[in-house]
Amino acid sequence: MNRKDLLKTLALSPFLISMIGKSSFEEDFKIDLKQRINHSVCRWTFSEFSLDELCKIVMLLGFSAIDLIEPKDFKTLKKYDINSSMCTGAHISLEEGFCDPKNHKQLAENYEKHINLVADAGYKNLICFSGNKNGMNEEEGLKNMAEGIKQILSLAEKRDVVLHLELFNSIVNHPDYMADNSAWGIKLCDTLGSENFKLLYDIYHMQIMEGNIIDTIKNNHQYFGHYHTAGVPGRNEIDASQELNYKAIMEAIAETNFQGYVAQEFIAKSEHKVKSLAQAIRICDV
Repeated sequence: MNRKDLLKTLALSPFLISMIGKSSFEEDFKIDLKQRINHSVCRWTFSEFSLDELCKIVMLLGFSAIDLIEPKDFKTLKKYDINSSMCTGAHISLEEGFCDPKNHKQLAENYEKHINLVADAGYKNLICFSGNKNGMNEEEGLKNMAEGIKQILSLAEKRDVVLHLELFNSIVNHPDYMADNSAWGIKLCDTLGSENFKLLYDIYHMQIMEGNIIDTIKNNHQYFGHYHTAGVPGRNEIDASQELNYKAIMEAIAETNFQGYVAQEFIAKSEHKVKSLAQAIRICDV
């Protein structure tokens, strides 16, 4: 589908128009990407749209990836030649993760299945979570998580799938989450010693927990296989209303010769959500 056909298709949807506002598609949404940052957008933050609609929006804005896609939706992405930049669906819950041994058996079964589904589809990245501490200390949690990941790591290496542990904040959004700081995640990466286990460095979450975003990226980029964005405070648009300088952060990421994806994960306050996404891509396209 070429750009002109996309514009016609989108223009037929009153709902999409309401999310865009009274403006010219060509003027507001044509982005000449510099190709230094590989852009993506998280599926759940644009759930008002069908996946077909979101694929068309992504194509209209000029990039070609959507984050946090389950295997049941791979077929839709392939229809539009959109990459699943981060696959999901193997975890039990965000609270029940690899740091608790009681979850290892179920997680191993889930992840073995999903690693094969991801690889068979030609995708690369699969998300995982530490889960909550539930009274255990960081050292115990790290040991438990390493033991759990080792049960599936050889398959991930064999199928060339990279497992990504997402770092969350435990102050605002995910109380008691174990992997709530980059140092813990980096230590886990060193313990496992595999290029098929990386960290999903969520800039929003880590700004809340520890700040020092640019230096952390410069000094530890080899551990980070994927990035998420959102504004602090509030997890909203990454514009001048929040405290992070995303242009500077993206410049730091680009200077590391990062070849992975940066996925927008903000929750738009604007009623014109597609404009917000276009603005975010422009900000991050350094």
